Amino acid sequence: MVKMIMHGCNGAMGQVISKIVEEDENITIAAGIDVNDTIQNSYPVFPSLEACTVEADVIVDFASAKAVNGLLSYCSEKRIPVVVCTTGLSEEQIQLVEETSRQVAVLRSANMSLGINLLLKLVKEAAEVLAESGFDIEILEKHHNKKVDAPSGTALALADSINEAMDNHYHYQYDRSQTREKRQKDEIGIQAIRGGSIVGEHDVIFAGQDEVITFQHTAYSKAIFAKGAVSAAKFLAGKEPGLYTMADVIG
Repeated sequence: MVKMIMHGCNGAMGQVISKIVEEDENITIAAGIDVNDTIQNSYPVFPSLEACTVEADVIVDFASAKAVNGLLSYCSEKRIPVVVCTTGLSEEQIQLVEETSRQVAVLRSANMSLGINLLLKLVKEAAEVLAESGFDIEILEKHHNKKVDAPSGTALALADSINEAMDNHYHYQYDRSQTREKRQKDEIGIQAIRGGSIVGEHDVIFAGQDEVITFQHTAYSKAIFAKGAVSAAKFLAGKEPGLYTMADVIG
């Protein structure tokens, strides 16, 4: 039985994960971490990792970017594997994730869903054919009105996957309103929409001469991300130090 700590347990994703874990006989939440103490859980909740007195095999993080530095420091010190699901990390924090992975197992993914991780592979393969044939590439992402980071981590991961296939040939264009010029061939346009309760939608558009190919992924509930996070936690428990991704979990 894998024992996990839910970092950000009283947030929306923390509560979805809590419900999924209750139905999984191979993993249990030993403790939760959250400054919000207004929700009653079946496990003890502490206001910080430092205050936590419960031992665990792995930590799953769905808190906020501002709490990631302290989380990584704690995991490195205690040698506890961590699944980092929080998005909107700075370049410095991404570097800190890599440094922490030298001390303890770390799994970081911009998106925990199986479908998105398959999409990352598909658009990479498509770029190798279509970009070479002169297709323009655009990414459109849509999320609910409470999401604070834009573009989404998933949109950037999709762009990075394409760019990797093309030897980092592209630069990213986020706002064309500041320049009055035609589209450049070496750019990937990335646009963000925020509204209502949209869970998550990503379109990757390959636009060529007289034909358009679109890859689309739509998330209808947060459960797909929660299930992925739980699978990642079970995978990471007991792993040697290193930086892992959802591709390792799936593969």
